[in-house]
Amino acid sequence: MKIKKKFEPIVSGISAAFVIGLLAFLTLETSSGIWLMFSFGATIFIVFVLYTLETAQPKNIFFGHLISILVGIIFNETIGLSFYSLGLSVGVAVILMVYFKVMHPPAASNPLVALSMDLSFDYILFPVIVGTIIIILSSIVINRFILKRNYPKNWF
Repeated sequence: MKIKKKFEPIVSGISAAFVIGLLAFLTLETSSGIWLMFSFGATIFIVFVLYTLETAQPKNIFFGHLISILVGIIFNETIGLSFYSLGLSVGVAVILMVYFKVMHPPAASNPLVALSMDLSFDYILFPVIVGTIIIILSSIVINRFILKRNYPKNWF
């Protein structure tokens, strides 16, 4: 049974709360590491509300976040925190996402997080890779089976 259009925002909001809550629980209540980062909030909005957009597709989510955090960490390891490293790192992340055709707007904030929080390469596995995989799998299950949406439009 398809959810009525007027109830989709409610179900999308509940779905967003569930996925972020799951990542927050794993981060705060277990000893399994960090699973949550700030840009995931905007990613969740995109996959449950703007799910038809190219930026909401799994390839864009995964590689957009991965490229952007890598850029931020490289800038952090080589230049450190400064007004020019913050600006340049976001610019480089945007350029790379566009060139590799994996544009995901929330990921553009990842270099800011990497530099501001003095992150190193171990942050890539937890939360970036593992967190994006959980978001992607959750959004596929919820969009396809609960909301009866055709998501994802394309995988890779």
